[in-house]
Amino acid sequence: MYRESFYRFLMTQIDPGSHDDIAEFANNAQHDSTFPKQEQDYEALADYLELNAGYLPEMSIFDRAYELYQEKMQY
Repeated sequence: MYRESFYRFLMTQIDPGSHDDIAEFANNAQHDSTFPKQEQDYEALADYLELNAGYLPEMSIFDRAYELYQEKMQY
């Protein structure tokens, strides 16, 4: 079964006019040239974001986005 990367999922959340936390995360992540675009693993993504994503004000935003990603990957 094919499972898309977290980055591909996150790019579906882009909404330049939105003030939603996840949309803002997606809007900023699309400009992050070093984002691990093929990654699916929570720990690897969390480690990257904690060290490199100054644009992410709270890790809880990533946690919520990752939960949505997991829900989508169930189907």
